[in-house]
Amino acid sequence: MAGTRQDGRVERGNRTRQLVLARAAEVASVEGLEGLSLGRLATDLRLSKSGVFALFGSKEELQLATVRAAVAIHDEHVVVPTRATPAGLGRVRRMCEAWIAYSRDRVFPGGCFFYAALAEFDAREGAVHDALATAQAGWFAFVERRVEEARALGEIRDDCDAAQLAFEIIAFLELANGDSVLRGSAESYTRAWRAILGRLRAVAVDPAALPAGA
Repeated sequence: MAGTRQDGRVERGNRTRQLVLARAAEVASVEGLEGLSLGRLATDLRLSKSGVFALFGSKEELQLATVRAAVAIHDEHVVVPTRATPAGLGRVRRMCEAWIAYSRDRVFPGGCFFYAALAEFDAREGAVHDALATAQAGWFAFVERRVEEARALGEIRDDCDAAQLAFEIIAFLELANGDSVLRGSAESYTRAWRAILGRLRAVAVDPAALPAGA
């Protein structure tokens, strides 16, 4: 019986932690990671302040856990759908479509969580900066690998610089996100999509395999 009670407490603690982190990621996407507080989250979720405080040892630990939670949410909406698509230009396109949907549909109320968090911490030092830098490096590497797959399959020209193309794709996506959040308009996603398709057609072995516009 003691083991059953312990298991129940652990399960409830895990559920509460997930609930708090989901709310923390939402808040941070709008107000920044520095805007997080355990007391505010407890109030928002109508939870015991002492119970929420027991889940995290410090504000920095809350911030780090929020970054990890945001990575998991991003992966669910972008990485998983991308991997479900066969390798090649089709997978590259699906990746970009999934990212645009993730930002446009406001999976995080403030748009892309990482666009906001990186702007907040890029010039700082410390564990939160390092966690965000690691997440961003992982995303760049993921995009570059998708380009390299398409090149290995003969769908992208051999002389294509995969790292450069990945950089440009991410730049278009992030600018669309920032502009859309700032102006409250979806027009920037259309422009980014056209720009990305233009770059993919420029490096494709068979440009006709890609549509001519958004």
